[in-house]
Amino acid sequence: MFFASDNWAGAHPAIARSLVEAADGFASAYGTSDLDKRVEKAFCEIFERDVAVFFVGTGTAANSLALASFNRPGGQVFCHREAHVNVDECNAPEFFATGSKLVPIDGTAGKLQPEALAAAIGRFPPDFVHGGQPMAVTLTQATEAGTTYTLDEISALSEVTKQAGLPLHMDGARFANALVHLGATPAEMTWKRGVDILSFGGTKNGCWCAEALVLFDPGKARQMHYLRKRSAQLFSKSRFIAAQFDAYFREGLWLDLARHSNGMANRLAAGFATSDKARLAWPTGSNELFAIIRNDAMKTLKDKGAVFYDWPASPALKATMRDDETLVRLVASYATSQADVDNFLSML
Repeated sequence: MFFASDNWAGAHPAIARSLVEAADGFASAYGTSDLDKRVEKAFCEIFERDVAVFFVGTGTAANSLALASFNRPGGQVFCHREAHVNVDECNAPEFFATGSKLVPIDGTAGKLQPEALAAAIGRFPPDFVHGGQPMAVTLTQATEAGTTYTLDEISALSEVTKQAGLPLHMDGARFANALVHLGATPAEMTWKRGVDILSFGGTKNGCWCAEALVLFDPGKARQMHYLRKRSAQLFSKSRFIAAQFDAYFREGLWLDLARHSNGMANRLAAGFATSDKARLAWPTGSNELFAIIRNDAMKTLKDKGAVFYDWPASPALKATMRDDETLVRLVASYATSQADVDNFLSML
């Protein structure tokens, strides 16, 4: 019963087979193979337009290179306070975008709010050189709170960024989970709503090690070639990342895997709704959920083999909790079975 994170799961068998197939024979290096080109074309088809695609090995690299591509002297990048780029990437975004700074903004349910974003940007007037200058906005879809921005919410944030003349980046580590939750298309959730660049994640959804940067204006992609090389993310045998995406997209596997993991999270949520020992902290919109569990029940679950993380509660949430309760995070994956969920709920 592994609910610690979806990146604890292995690789889906179809993706593992694709890696084995790619290991045979010879192929040109550094993204020039037929397989690389075929997968780049698949990205264009999925997003319903020509896009520039850059394979990288980690989500941290994707996010950091995306923001580095917008670098400005004294650059300020606006993000949610709980965003992965702000709390879980060891200052990599600032390191790669040398001299830039993240500006964290509070927001309910893990989401940036347009009014708060506009106010934060407004604190850096163009004639005040000492404070630096706005550089970019980044949002996480699905959020670090397991929630999902609606299409209209993305549009509202995009309107703020465009009025300020800033590019909008989307951290899509759990892109597929948000997509199937909304029932939207990749185009509808990105460039049609004003997103300029996307960190497209596959690792958390059944891949072994597959992330990609997707630029929706290929004309602005020239510098990314150099940024990726300089950051040691240009893989010579990039066909092994392409091979994962090749299987990932085939017959809609990526969406099926996300539907499954979301469904398992929803099954957990339904169980919490009938429990007298736990309750949801807030509704989930992906494969990640947060629950408040009695400490004695949490100990029983962990003693019997359930794996999940305690999570820090905000002061506002803490005020609603009893002293004998703890906030926890549970994440379902493509490999989570119904039996795992039902056993967990039975023990609860």
